[in-house]
Amino acid sequence: MDARPDDQAVPRGDAGRGGPRHAAEITLRGLLLGAVITVVFMTANLYMGLKTGVTFSTSIPAAMLSMGLLRLFGGSGILENNIVQTQASAAGTLCNVILVLPGLVLIGHWHGFPFWETTAVCLIGGLIGLVYSIPLRRALVMGSGLPYPEGTAAAEVLHAGEAGDRGGLRVLLGAAGAGGAIGLATTGFRLLADGLHTTLAAGPALFRFATGFSPALVGVGYLVGLGACLALLTGVALAWGVAVPLLTAFGDGAGGQESEAVARAVWSEKVRLIGAGIIAVGAIWTVASLGRAILGSIRSALQAARGGGGALRTLPRQERDLPITWVAGASLFLALPLIWLFGHFSAGAELGGLRIALIASATIFTVGFGFLMAAACGYLAGLLGSSSSPISGIGILTTLLAALLLPLLLGRAAGPEGERFVVAAALLLSAIVVTTASIANDNLQDLKTGQLVDATPWRQQAVLAAGVIVGALVIAPLLDLLYNAYGFAGALPREGMEEAAALPAPQATLMTQIASGIVRGELPWSMVAIGAGLGAVLVTLETRLRRSGRSFPALTVGIGMYLPLEVVVTIACGGLVGRLAEQRLARSGEEAEASGRRRGVLLASGFLVGESVVGVLLAAADTVSGRSASLAFAAGALGGAGPWLGLAVFAGVLAAFYRIASRSDEAEARGRS
Repeated sequence: MDARPDDQAVPRGDAGRGGPRHAAEITLRGLLLGAVITVVFMTANLYMGLKTGVTFSTSIPAAMLSMGLLRLFGGSGILENNIVQTQASAAGTLCNVILVLPGLVLIGHWHGFPFWETTAVCLIGGLIGLVYSIPLRRALVMGSGLPYPEGTAAAEVLHAGEAGDRGGLRVLLGAAGAGGAIGLATTGFRLLADGLHTTLAAGPALFRFATGFSPALVGVGYLVGLGACLALLTGVALAWGVAVPLLTAFGDGAGGQESEAVARAVWSEKVRLIGAGIIAVGAIWTVASLGRAILGSIRSALQAARGGGGALRTLPRQERDLPITWVAGASLFLALPLIWLFGHFSAGAELGGLRIALIASATIFTVGFGFLMAAACGYLAGLLGSSSSPISGIGILTTLLAALLLPLLLGRAAGPEGERFVVAAALLLSAIVVTTASIANDNLQDLKTGQLVDATPWRQQAVLAAGVIVGALVIAPLLDLLYNAYGFAGALPREGMEEAAALPAPQATLMTQIASGIVRGELPWSMVAIGAGLGAVLVTLETRLRRSGRSFPALTVGIGMYLPLEVVVTIACGGLVGRLAEQRLARSGEEAEASGRRRGVLLASGFLVGESVVGVLLAAADTVSGRSASLAFAAGALGGAGPWLGLAVFAGVLAAFYRIASRSDEAEARGRS
């Protein structure tokens, strides 16, 4: 092992690329820039998430911004830029709290977002997630072999900018420009359709077919590989080829509604619950199968801690986490504000002696179940990337369990007020667990980026804590601002506000419906049970395939049922193009295969960069103008040709992706000459 002092360590990646010796990572200007980017991206993500139910990862756009802005001051390096994107990534992560927390407003328990309670949910949940990700790093980042697509993409962005690789930068920036232009034409101007879909009826049974036109999702598919894409498509086949047709054929169609609306409603209200059941079983199995690796990671950290500070210093810089003793102490310390939060939240409820039992049980549930979900989400981040990780599925699972267990503890709720408190408590627990899992998910992706650029893990972990603190302090005022400006569908803060202009908050509405349905005995448990049964079958299949060296993760099948059809099909297109490109490169030798794979990663990264940056700009424009689709001046300009022109552009993107990603460096050089 390399036992040199920290200030003499040579980063492996920099050495291999002809870069400098170890440079500064944490700087004051980097921390300030990271804080500014965090606030800006958080504003955009909150608005987009409440409007559409979708948030975007900010790691790659933050890396691009950091490289551009720090270059103006001079002296910046890859490690400092990596620290900035690590801190700023908290913006795209803490915002996941909107998947649940607005439900407290929707049920009338809150009238706005109280500063201290909202800040506490984000701060405590985020710090717990950070603490959990530290012992998980060795198991899930170093020893798992998972691709971590967005972490890999962020590393390629940083390497291309640092090394001055003009060829790589040309590919990266060209793909970013193409991805951004297509995103602007579809999402921004609404000149092109963003997807193509149709619903067919076979008697009373409904079948739906769709694809999106997002280059960023194509990039995700390329990065995750064909294996994961096939598992996702299996979920699609179960959802849209089996479950929706059967449910609509046997009486779940709604008379008088369009067939597409019926199919979407059946999928959203019932089939997604089947996916949630598969996710639940798959998540439990994933955590159990990773148990030995996780315990080994914790054991090695404890051994290093028992050796004292000297033992930690003998580790290579690239393997140093925050000491496990600090992690254990932080876990115990964070239980205290959790107890305060649950105590404050339940102060107005008439629980009598059950209040202490509620506080203790809620604390234990949040700490224990939060760790399981952090491990599962960390695995999914490695498999699919942070943006495609089903955080909302984790929210559904947590809401299901909390709403089921709380009435058992508190007894039958007495009247509407008692029922409302039980629903509110379930949503609060779910919000904390979602935040915990989201931050762990994000931090492990960032740590993969750090591994690829030879960063120091403990420094990344420290600055993510700074990002969590900054984000938690500003999220409550931002949520309050958006709520008072627009309101939520079904919850308007003032009389006279237009319901049509209200923010839908779709995921929070779904969580609220689930919690309320359980408490009132109205949830279709049969769907969850079917999903759990399917999950058990798929886990058995996964175990047998794993023995023969093949991978077919059951959890990913559940994700395929849960994610929108357009998203999964588009990701699968990227996976298929990647496999075809790799097969062509394999005939040209190992060197050509490696160079082509790197070019493909840069292409995929560029698509992610371009579309993400455009998403930030569009969200900013909508926020400033006070209305959605503020740049959609060309909406409907092409009439019925819009979807077909969008399909033609998308096909061109796939063809260009295959051509560039399947060519070796020598062939690319000959083509340019």
